[in-house]
Amino acid sequence: VQLQASGGGLVQPGGSLRLSCAASGIRFDANAMGGWYRQRPGEERELVARITRVGTKNYADSVKGRASISRDDFKNTISLQLDNLKPEDTAIYYCNAHKYGTTLQYWGQGTLVTVSS
Repeated sequence: VQLQASGGGLVQPGGSLRLSCAASGIRFDANAMGGWYRQRPGEERELVARITRVGTKNYADSVKGRASISRDDFKNTISLQLDNLKPEDTAIYYCNAHKYGTTLQYWGQGTLVTVSS
């Protein structure tokens, strides 16, 4: 299983960013729940958003109304749209796949999002 994340970068406060994650060896629409986590400096990794194989979406309170997770079943990718970015959104963002029926979790390599003027 491989997860390849992309889309990080430097964004000004109030700006937007879209992160994408391409999976191989696992299917987000079949045997894995897709998610995005982030780790801010000095803090533990936390869930940002996730999407189940039937399309149910969950968001962290800190990003509700500003984030949208989506899935492209043809490309086997998940994406995270982040709007109205704040400096506290600065973090390394990780793509995640949690295989249903197991405790197996797979992680992408992480992509840095920096929100700064």
